Amino acid sequence: MTEQTPEPTTTHAERGAGHPRLLVSRDDERFIHEITTEEVRVGSAADNELPLRDCDPLHATIRHDERDEYVLTLHGAGEMNANPLSAATYPDDRSETLRTGAHFTAGPWTLVFARDEFADHGRPFGGRQGASTRTSLLSRPGPATTTRMATTSRAPG
Repeated sequence: MTEQTPEPTTTHAERGAGHPRLLVSRDDERFIHEITTEEVRVGSAADNELPLRDCDPLHATIRHDERDEYVLTLHGAGEMNANPLSAATYPDDRSETLRTGAHFTAGPWTLVFARDEFADHGRPFGGRQGASTRTSLLSRPGPATTTRMATTSRAPG
C-alpha cells in the first residue's frame, strides 16, 4: 500500500461555470460585468472588454487559466486584497487568484469578483459540505463590504 500526500480538491463543475462576474462601483455608479471571455482587459482604452474611464488604458487583466481559475494581474496603481505569498496566489506580487469576494481598485473604481460557490475552487470538494472548518484549504472570508455591494449592485439599464 502506498501513501499519498493529500492534495486540495477541486470542483466538479464545467470549465467557466459558476457565473463569474465583477461587481463594479464608483461613487453612485454600480453595474455587473459578466466574465464571458478567456481574458478581460480593464482600463480606459476603448477596445478593452471592460472599459472604465479615469484609470490607465490597461489597468488590469483577468485571465481564465488552465486550472479553471481567474487570475488578476494589476498593471496600474491600485489595491488588491490578497496576500501574494499565499499558496492560492501566483508568485508575482501584482497577481492573485481571484476567489469570491476578492476586490481590487482601478483609479476611482472598486471591482469585486464573484463566482457561484459550487464552481469557486477556493472551496474544497466543490463547495460547502456542511459547515466550514479551519481545515478548509485555501478558503478565506471576503471583506465585510462585499456582501453589501453584491446585494445592491445592479446592471445599468
